[in-house]
Order: sequence, then C-alpha cells, then structure tokens
Amino acid sequence: MNGTQWLVFILIIQVIHFLGTWKLYVKAGRKAWEAAIPIYNAIVLMHIINRPKWWVILLFIPIINLLMFPVIWVETIRSFGKNTLLDTWLVLLSFGFYTYYINYALDVNYIKDRSLHPKTVAGEWVSSIVFAVVAATIVHTYFIQPYVIPTSSLEKTLLVGDFLFVSKFHYGARVPMTVVAAPMVHDSLPILKTKSYLADVEKDSYKSSWKNKLRLPYFRLPGFKKVKKNDIVVFSWPADTVYQFFKRAKGVVKPIDKKSNYVKRNVGSPGDSLAVINGDVYINGEKLVLNDRAKPEFHHVITTKNDIDNATVKVVGGMESYSGPVLKITNEAREKENAAELIRRLGLEAIKSDSVYTYYSGSISDQKIINYLQASNVKNMALFNLTVEEAKNLVGKSGIVAVDRYSEKNADDRVFPQDKALTGTIDNFGPIYIPEAGKTINLTVETLPYYKKVIRDYENHTLSVSGNQILIDGQASKTYTFEQNYYWMMGDNRHRSEDSRVWGYVPEDHIVGTPIFIWFSVDNFTNGVKNWKVRWDRVFTTVGGDGEPVSYFKYFLLVLVGYFVFDFVRKKRKKKA
Repeated sequence: MNGTQWLVFILIIQVIHFLGTWKLYVKAGRKAWEAAIPIYNAIVLMHIINRPKWWVILLFIPIINLLMFPVIWVETIRSFGKNTLLDTWLVLLSFGFYTYYINYALDVNYIKDRSLHPKTVAGEWVSSIVFAVVAATIVHTYFIQPYVIPTSSLEKTLLVGDFLFVSKFHYGARVPMTVVAAPMVHDSLPILKTKSYLADVEKDSYKSSWKNKLRLPYFRLPGFKKVKKNDIVVFSWPADTVYQFFKRAKGVVKPIDKKSNYVKRNVGSPGDSLAVINGDVYINGEKLVLNDRAKPEFHHVITTKNDIDNATVKVVGGMESYSGPVLKITNEAREKENAAELIRRLGLEAIKSDSVYTYYSGSISDQKIINYLQASNVKNMALFNLTVEEAKNLVGKSGIVAVDRYSEKNADDRVFPQDKALTGTIDNFGPIYIPEAGKTINLTVETLPYYKKVIRDYENHTLSVSGNQILIDGQASKTYTFEQNYYWMMGDNRHRSEDSRVWGYVPEDHIVGTPIFIWFSVDNFTNGVKNWKVRWDRVFTTVGGDGEPVSYFKYFLLVLVGYFVFDFVRKKRKKKA
C-alpha cells in the first residue's frame, strides 16, 4: 500500500470503531464524537476501560497491535458488564464486531470502578500469559531475537549449534512489513508447518496479491551504527523461495521480512569495487584485512609420501576437515572425443599435471565414465578444508610432503550473475561494483545481468531488453540510479558457504541485525538432542571484539547465586521483624 491507501484503510477502521462503540462512549459519560477522532478515541477508550494511556502506543506497533486488539475488545465489553466466558468467545470470534450487538441491541450499564483483577485462577493465568507474550514479542521484534547457527559457513567464528542473541537495535530495528502475522515465529507455525502470516505466496509477485497489499513500506528505526566491513550480519536471504528450510519443495515468493534468515560476514559495502582472487577478497584493489577472530578456511591439497591413512586424517583435523578425493585421468584419455566437455559437466577441477596424468578435485560415480576417462583415485592426495595457519606447519607430520592451497579457476555460469558471458568461480571473479543509494551507473546490455535483480526484484521496476535497448518501466534507459544500499555477504568457510558469490547483493531492506552473544552452544547439534554435548567454553561468550572469546558463564553463576543468597537473607530478616 502507498501512503494514500494506508490513510484510507485507517479511516475505514476508525469508521468501523465509531459505528460499533459510540453509544458505549455515551453510556460511559463521554461524547459520541469522541469515538470518531483517531488516536484521541483510543486515549478516551483507555480511560473508559480503566487501563493506562500508554497502551495506546501498543495499538500502533505492527505485530504487537494484533495481540492488543483482542485484549481491548475483551476489556471494553467487560467494562459494560459482559463478563461471561460466552461473551469473551463471541467478541474474539467475531473480531470485535460483537460490540455492535452490545452497542445497539442491549441496554448495558457502564461499570466505572470495575475490578481489574481476574476472578479465577484460570483468568489470572490467561492475563499473565497474554502480557508475557506481548512483552516477549516487543523484545523479539524490535530489540533482540534468538537464533541458532545451522550450517558451517562461519566455522571457527560461529559453530553449528551456537545459540545466539541477535541485536536488532544496533543497525535499527526493521519495522515488520507483513502486518498480519503470528507473533514470536518466523515464516511457519510450529507443529502445523503452515504459513505464519497472511499472504498469497503462490503469486508470481507478492505485490500482485490483495492480501499482501496489507503491508507496510520498508522503515527502519534509528540505530547507533551502520553495517561495516567485517561485521557478522543476520539478514533475510534474498534468494529464498523455500517453504521450509532444508526441505525440497515447490518454490514460493515470500515477503521480505518472512524470508529465511542467513548469517554471513559483510565483506563489501555500498560503493565498493569488489573482486575475489584465489578465495581472498579485494576491495578497491586492496586485500581486505579481516579482524583477528575471523579465520577463513580454504581447500588445500594434502600430498603424502604413502597412502593417506587415519593418522594423517587425524593430524589434518579429522573427517570434518576432509573435503573429497583427488582423481587422476591419463592425458591420453583427456584427448578423447567429448572428454573435455564430460570433465566440465562433472565439475572436475584440474589441480596439476605431469607427463602421464592430470590431477583433478572431485569424484565420478559412473563406472562407464571412469573406464572411458581411465580415471582412478589418487590414494596419497586429498582435499582438506583448513585455515592458512592450520596448513602452515603440516609438512613433515604423518608423512605429509606437500600442502597446496587450492583455488577453483575453471569459470562457469553457476556463479553470480549466472550469465555465460560473465563467468567466474567461487574463488575467482570480479571486479564488480556494489550499488550505493543515489549513485548512477551507465547501463549496457553487457553489464545488465549484474543489476537485473536489483532493478526488477529489489527496487520493483519493470525491465525488458529489445535488441541493444534496455527498457525500465517502459522507458529506454542508458543509466540507472540506485534507490537503496547493497552489501556483499560471504562465509568465512569459503568452500562450504552459499553466499553472495552465488545469489549476489544483499539489499539494505533485508538486513535484520548482528549477533552479539552466544548464550548456549552444543556439539553434534544435527544428531538429535540425546547426542548434544555442551561446549562450556563457548557458553556466555561475545561474538564481537578482539582476541579469543572469553566465557562469562562462571561470573553469571556467581551473580545468580549471590542474588539468591541476598534474597534468602532479606526474606529471613523480614520474617523476624
């Protein structure tokens, strides 16, 4: 909705409220017109139901207001003596329209000094739960959100099984755009596994659905810092089309704030020229210096004097570091018809050659292809995932004779922008320009693939190409001015991370927040709760900062014990007095 449409919608809501309550306002000693004035009518209503005026603020906070409206409906009818369980259900199931029946059909009396305390234990519980949910939703939506690391893309810094608190106020909380949604959950309801929000996601474009027109434009509350290079950032995955994470299903289109959350490191900021060379990031021609907690991992080819055995694997870091075998194909077989195309389709990457063989990373499962290419595994070579520091001192241990950093160089169109004329690899591509709000670029058919998603999907313009002419919103265009900032997000685990190298830029309106604290951490996270092992050294550690993370868990326990001792002594003294 645009501003005018929202104004009309709000006015309609005000008319509905006035028609359903004006007589009740009069019976409470107020004027009928007071039920018709936006905001003022809410302040008056708080006085009528004997609730604090600051509740009015909650009625205008997205998502929170969905919880507060039913509370207000119930409080309103109870102020006029409708206290039964049936009355409560009728006003809730009618979405507040039960007040019309009370307003026009019943002769009710206003209870000025009604008790606000629930009359039953069940009522006390319901009241407590409702306001606990409201408070938790405010914190979850606008301040801090819990998050768990599901993949190893930031391994060494954030581990699979780290439970985090993600700050939304550092960059400024993003106000929910999807206004009709269940609180405290993301894109699906637990157990039911259905959408948690009102939106027709089966449409090709969520803008085309009337249901989704009940959404707010992008707006971010003021924060106290900008997204900087090296920041670890949680954001809505721009390429998300899945119903449920980690499960194959029919693709869908989601509202921005209901896309799956990803966490990566920001390595490129608006206005930067970015390139990746042998896995390292270069900004404006200079190699990006990461902070000391960042420990990027790369594939390395380990070569041993004899066959690689369990002792070698253990020295290198265990099977978690193992990334695949090395194949050798005879140079004679490489000259066969279609051999080069077959090798390319299999995704085999040449590592080195000698007079007889060419060595490749990758594997082949089809025996016919193995025979045709005369391929076989090299038993004394394999790929391992290591940091540069881990790889530095391995030569000489457990028969290791060479450790060579591996970098993909055979370009293909699987890397952003998925265009055959603009190929690269996850280790080598660019330089590319990262869009900055307000900056204008020259636009050509050749460079358009880099910005196609920005123009069409993120900034919502129509886009077409006719010959060498680019049409934006039906107008021939040779330039384009960006409407928002964009970022380039990558995982530290370079060969085990799907990131901007695959799906491109992250728009500013997709930014969620930044992890600030690990409150719990378990090993074997994906193997079921029974197999979890607590990593005590990571519990209550900060995500940012310099040096090795320090656990504050023992200090927390001391404070907790001190509080209980203090509380026990205080109560004992009070009892004696």
